[in-house]
Amino acid sequence: MNHLVKKLLMTCFSFLTLSAPVFAQGEQAAGPGDDAYRYIAIGFGMGIAAGLAALGDGRAISSACEGIARNPSAGARVQTAMLIGVVFIETLIIFTFAMIWMQLGA
Repeated sequence: MNHLVKKLLMTCFSFLTLSAPVFAQGEQAAGPGDDAYRYIAIGFGMGIAAGLAALGDGRAISSACEGIARNPSAGARVQTAMLIGVVFIETLIIFTFAMIWMQLGA
């Protein structure tokens, strides 16, 4: 059996067996400071999502510019594909923002 497959199977087995005690715990009452941690976690989540989306946008735009520089006649097609990709990346940020607002309302 392939070494990578063995590692993957062992990892899955470990996750399945070691996570069982977590599900056996009862529900805990929320403490007075739990909301502060929730807001901090929401801030970190939005920061990470925005930062990684900015990196993705930068790579997409720079690759499109390189493609247009190498083949100017395909500029319109490359630009269209780049804009669709950037829209999808930015949509992920909007979804993250919407989930944060839903968490704040909960």
